[in-house]
Amino acid sequence: MRLGLDIGGTKIEAAALDAAGEIRFRKRRETPPAYEGMLVVVKELVDAAERELGCRVSVGVGSPGAISPHLGVMQNAENIDGLDGKPLDRDLERLLDRPVRLANDADCFALSEATDGAAAGDAVVLGVVLGTGCGGGLVVGGKLLAGANASAGEWGHNCLPWPTTSEIPAPICSCGKPGCMELYLSGPGMSRDHEEVNHRQLSAPEIVAGVAKGEASCVATFDRYIDRLARGMASMINFFDPNVIVVGGGLSHITSLYELVPARWTRYVSGSRAGTKFVRNKHGDSSGVRGAARLWP
Repeated sequence: MRLGLDIGGTKIEAAALDAAGEIRFRKRRETPPAYEGMLVVVKELVDAAERELGCRVSVGVGSPGAISPHLGVMQNAENIDGLDGKPLDRDLERLLDRPVRLANDADCFALSEATDGAAAGDAVVLGVVLGTGCGGGLVVGGKLLAGANASAGEWGHNCLPWPTTSEIPAPICSCGKPGCMELYLSGPGMSRDHEEVNHRQLSAPEIVAGVAKGEASCVATFDRYIDRLARGMASMINFFDPNVIVVGGGLSHITSLYELVPARWTRYVSGSRAGTKFVRNKHGDSSGVRGAARLWP
């Protein structure tokens, strides 16, 4: 049995997969505010899984950020207070008395969808998470790529390509750099853009609902979003040439994305056409924990 743990800012989910990829155990707990408390909850979930399953499990963990190959501690894990700078993998290995494999949550999402999800069997798969932030992971030949800096496929903190005059000068991202795609393509990014143009604050779901009603301001905001997402994905196609881009996160539920974005990215993709598919995920919220389990063969 392979146990996956998905550590998020509000909850920690555990799920065990059997050899056929079926979930045989699943449980969620709230994420404690302190790092030490989080370790205790992980230990309790592993113990609960082994009691219910009656066997020892391998443990794979998905979390915000990743272990720095150079420093050996967590980096870019801003969503969970106190996680940055901690040797999470070594602490878990000591606590659980076994080897632990750890990857970024967007990497786990990509691995899950490339294995038995919406991109199963495709050679090059880019997983793209559009939610509170913008994350990504890259799977080639069924293997998750980590990269020299544990950041392969992380596209959100690159500059929005081909900026228009209205996008210059670019705003400053939370990471400290100007013009990151996350500023425009996350859910809060869509909301920020609408408020700046219309002086009215709406959430991304409210903007999408306004589009359905034909509200002109929402339609214009959504069209800007589609063009920016098309530019962002075109730059990823130009970099990686993936067979499939699989979309996860809260904004993946916007069904019109999968027709509108590929139609628009033809303006920006190098060459005469793009053969890349742009699809919604298959496993939904389960993809992260399923991918964490699949960090073990």
